[in-house]
Amino acid sequence: MKLTNWCIASCAMLFFLTACNNNATETKATESAVESGAIIAGQSAVQDDVSQKDIVKVAIGSADHTTLVKAVQAAGLVDVLSNAGPFTVFAPTNAAFDKLPAGTVEGLLKADKKADLENILQYHVYVGVIKTDYMSDGQVLGQANGGKINISVKDGKIMVNGKATILASVPASNGIIHVIDEVLLPQ
Repeated sequence: MKLTNWCIASCAMLFFLTACNNNATETKATESAVESGAIIAGQSAVQDDVSQKDIVKVAIGSADHTTLVKAVQAAGLVDVLSNAGPFTVFAPTNAAFDKLPAGTVEGLLKADKKADLENILQYHVYVGVIKTDYMSDGQVLGQANGGKINISVKDGKIMVNGKATILASVPASNGIIHVIDEVLLPQ
């Protein structure tokens, strides 16, 4: 009996020391990487060519969303939108961005406008998944920036804020993307 108790205590001590040593090693490695200036990538850096693509990877693969991808990158939201979510993203096409006054997109991509760009992009994101089948006329959704958007249904078309039409919906591993033909601007 004493031998069994001694074995259990020894194994527990060995496990504890190993766990503490591994944690210290990981902490030192992280500290070393930060001190050396190495870039520590987030969820967007995960390489996975087998699973369904996340929202960011779907957008990167779309020729119609290059402006949106540039904006998400400039706002520093790539890792956020690559996380588990789930998210519903109302994704304006390049043509939607082209409808904005000349110079608007270029101005928002400047470093000093990052907060404004984040606010606009977060206005396009709902935390949770809302498929078009579950959208109804008069529905109000609270967006990631704290603002609200209004859903309306006219002649079978689903509109956002009475202006943007949902053209298509694309599922992603961490939510759904609704392609829209207008840029949503917070009030």
